[in-house]
Amino acid sequence: MQKTRNIAIIAHVDHGKTTLVDKILHFTNLFRDNEQTGELILDNNDLERERGITIVSKNVAVRYKDVKINIIDTPGHADFGGEVERVLKMADGVILLVDAFEGPMPQTRFVTQKALGLGLKPIVVVNKVDKENCRPDEVYEAVFDLFYSLDATEDQLDFPVLYGSSKQGWMSTDWKQPKEDFTDLLEAILEHIPAAPYVEGTLQMQVTSLDYSSFVGRIAIGRVARGIIKENQPVTLVKRDGKMVKSRVKELHTFEGLGRVKVEEVKAGDICAVVGIDGFDIGDTIADFDNPEQLAVIKIDEPTMNMLFTINNSPFFGKEGKFVTSRHLQERLYKEMEKNLALKVVPTESPDSYLVYGRGILHLSVLIETMRREGYELQVGQPQVIVKEIDGVKCEPIETMVVDVPAEVSGKVIELVTQRKGELLVMETKGDMQHLEFDIPSRGIIGLRNNVLTATAGEAVMAHRFKAYEPWKGPIPGRLAGVLVSMEKGQTTAYSIDKLQDRGRFFVEPGVEIYEGQIVGEHIRDNDLVVNLVKGKQLTNMRASGSDDNVRIAPAIKFSLEESMEYIQADEYIEVTPKSIRLRKIYLTENERKVNAKKFQ
Repeated sequence: MQKTRNIAIIAHVDHGKTTLVDKILHFTNLFRDNEQTGELILDNNDLERERGITIVSKNVAVRYKDVKINIIDTPGHADFGGEVERVLKMADGVILLVDAFEGPMPQTRFVTQKALGLGLKPIVVVNKVDKENCRPDEVYEAVFDLFYSLDATEDQLDFPVLYGSSKQGWMSTDWKQPKEDFTDLLEAILEHIPAAPYVEGTLQMQVTSLDYSSFVGRIAIGRVARGIIKENQPVTLVKRDGKMVKSRVKELHTFEGLGRVKVEEVKAGDICAVVGIDGFDIGDTIADFDNPEQLAVIKIDEPTMNMLFTINNSPFFGKEGKFVTSRHLQERLYKEMEKNLALKVVPTESPDSYLVYGRGILHLSVLIETMRREGYELQVGQPQVIVKEIDGVKCEPIETMVVDVPAEVSGKVIELVTQRKGELLVMETKGDMQHLEFDIPSRGIIGLRNNVLTATAGEAVMAHRFKAYEPWKGPIPGRLAGVLVSMEKGQTTAYSIDKLQDRGRFFVEPGVEIYEGQIVGEHIRDNDLVVNLVKGKQLTNMRASGSDDNVRIAPAIKFSLEESMEYIQADEYIEVTPKSIRLRKIYLTENERKVNAKKFQ
């Protein structure tokens, strides 16, 4: 029986998971010497490369000393916790990667808790020991304390620890003595991670992720928990609700390097891809044809936030996107639910709108950005947190937030967070930085990042994770300034923008098409102001000295999708098309806005 190890790599975002996998792939000679691979091989979709984060977990397999090691790269963001929770089911052990300067972060805690709860054996890797100010020994202590506070077993607390630098390509048991390569890490995997056990019996395999091929359709990926799965074998698909569907395996593939290899059979303990089974969802069990037995269904933490997705009904609809109808929107959202377990879609009273529930702003914005790139046009409303009633008390989601800032601006950050009902729990100095920990309602985090980055000149590092539902904390101040709303449809002129510059800051440049009701800038006061940016200069044949000077206009403010989501209020939408992101009022004419003003108070 060929030996197999299944291992997941978990870490906070930006601590170097994907770089580590790159280097392991290179070290095990997966590529020819002259092959051009680039960096971050596994972050292969455009969004992941642009943002520098992993969004979807991926599998690769390497061989070391005749042992096959299946490596699963997981996302580090708590917003994609749904990905991590289902993927950990495939692993027997985890590599917990921690930055040698930052130490364990709140999102590390979230993922580690899931892994320890499943009884997985951890190996701790303290990465980036080549950084200045790094403190590997203190970080090791912090990891031990984290494991202890998460009720790790004696065996889990007795974890091996390695130090190194993924970027420079070495790992060692002592950080003061750098080695040449990754031998120590791969030896530790073979020594400490239990081999995938072969369990006798009838077939059981849980679908933990899926892939799609335009040739063969949907492909089920998972780990064979018991027995053997063979090509052309008749099987029973047990759905999450216990319903059974008879089916047949057409092809089997195992992971080898970055690709897959077609095989005739896969034994328990290995991870494989199954072609030919229709109608499966994540969490379903592929079981024996005659005596099907279901595996425990994957439980996923509930979403904490929702947003209204609706069709684009602005005057510019259909100009830039291919998919604009409510049917397109509905099909795309339901398709996303199949593979994105932490997402929930609920129809509303209007046939054109859907409430989409997700883990956080990033989770939802990645979905919107993906749809936009596929050619969809849609509008989204303000993100709302999900409020529950527990024992007759109105409760809301509270998050633990960690902020690292330069000491001289920490006072500003504390002030901004406490205004939004945040509670300071920990304040300690780390080198030149102040380390702050807060409990803050999820509502308070929406729109906070921009303010904190402005107050700290972009030097703050923020991370947060869901903690629990706690009693409602009372009203939180929203956006302080009102907005400038266009009163005309047409092309903006430099002349009118210049004349209105003392009224606020603009989001549009001269020469841009706008429509009535579109938000074109931020007002200097707290009320909304309707402005005309389309008006041109009245031309005469008289020349006046001094009045024809060049117009000087401040550059327009450009919002990213997340910034727009944090900026808008309850009476506003974001219009998202493949080429543009526009902010608008839900009611476009001033008259309608006055009539419906009470709805949003």
